[in-house]
Amino acid sequence: MVVSLCIRPSRETRGRPAYQELFLMAVANRYKCRLCGYIYSPARGEPHNGIPAGTPFEDLPESYVCPICGMEGKGKIGKWGFDEWIPTRYICTVCGYVYDQARGEPHRGIKAGTPFEKLPDTYRCPVCNLDPKINKEFGKVGTSGFSPLEF
Repeated sequence: MVVSLCIRPSRETRGRPAYQELFLMAVANRYKCRLCGYIYSPARGEPHNGIPAGTPFEDLPESYVCPICGMEGKGKIGKWGFDEWIPTRYICTVCGYVYDQARGEPHRGIKAGTPFEKLPDTYRCPVCNLDPKINKEFGKVGTSGFSPLEF
């Protein structure tokens, strides 16, 4: 498990000024159900099923079943029905821009197939970078302002 320090911008709520909230985001291996596409994230867990956040996939009980397949009546798809999943698309938490590894950003010198983790330290969200209001309120939005897209 890799733990990185991220700054997540928050929007103005109920007349209070906007602020930046510091939080730790755990980036851990995720697992995807082969049948329905549900993604189990250890950082999130499944509190509604009694699995607390931070529970690694390997530590799930043998009785674990995919919550989606189980609800839809597709059968009891257990841990054996999941494969390790590595995100290839990331979304900017400020503007919603999606970086897609398969597409890259050739117009900015980032070749198709470049993993998000290999982006240069100087990488900035191309949409946020063009908007002076976003730059003023949130500063330059770099890779720490992105979250994995889970679909």
